[in-house]
Amino acid sequence: MYSLLQVIIPVFLVIGFGYLAVLSKWFADSGVEALMKFTQNFAIPCLLFRAVSNLDLGQTFQLALLSSFYFGAVFSFVLGLLGARFLFKRNWDESVAVGFCCLFSNSVLLGLPITERAYGIQALSGNFAIIAVHAPIAYFVGITVMELIRNQGTRGSLLIKKVLGSMFKNALVISLILGFGINLLGILLPIVITDGIDLFSKAALPVALFGLGGVLVRYRPEGDLRIILYICTISLLVHPSLVWLTGRYFDLSKTDFQSAILTAAMAPGINTYIFANMYGSARRIAASAVLIGTALTIFTASFWLYALG
Repeated sequence: MYSLLQVIIPVFLVIGFGYLAVLSKWFADSGVEALMKFTQNFAIPCLLFRAVSNLDLGQTFQLALLSSFYFGAVFSFVLGLLGARFLFKRNWDESVAVGFCCLFSNSVLLGLPITERAYGIQALSGNFAIIAVHAPIAYFVGITVMELIRNQGTRGSLLIKKVLGSMFKNALVISLILGFGINLLGILLPIVITDGIDLFSKAALPVALFGLGGVLVRYRPEGDLRIILYICTISLLVHPSLVWLTGRYFDLSKTDFQSAILTAAMAPGINTYIFANMYGSARRIAASAVLIGTALTIFTASFWLYALG
């Protein structure tokens, strides 16, 4: 148990320090907003660009790994959508936003540092394979379903244009496309450029974790506790359980199995609030799910690390 805490606690100490710094007015809320813009629009895209541009695509992008993870993710989206609609009587817009909360685990800010501390940097290839298509797949599912509900009767070509337009405004998606392009074309970037990108990349996770803590100050849980706990149950327990079953079925390697389980077991990411805010639906629910889910991850991630051995 002590070794598990050594893996998890440092990550949450950085988050907690960011939370305390903003809560105590030691760090301005406007500064946190700037930090998150820096990490989401520059540092994390640089991290993902470098990771994808250097991946051995043939070895990393295994259909079994991605199928195991995204079967669980999409099934969780459906559970969230239908549960919000029929169990909690939410309108369809809010139900899609709840489904997105169950779909989009915090694969970067939590999944990467926890996996790295548990199994070492060499174990992250599976994480990067999942992350490389995480934003495109999640936004494609969420935006497509939301636009279908909101634009019933809209011409197919116009709907496709709206979906793609929303996706390709995302800096993470753009960085991944550029990384894939560099990789597939076999382009070797000058060392001075890669060194500069690496400087951005090294700042990504610690700054993002601190910023995540600061951002969570504004996401105070208010009401809707039952549906928030429903989201957390699906995100932290159901999704990784589904990945466990499908991973065993596809006979994933030990490293890929660990990466898939831990990534699936992370709390809803900040992108869930961004999605909810983009459509003006279930914003308080999404914000509270991020806060409560992140706190619960301390315990559930310990459980999954213990189960993985």
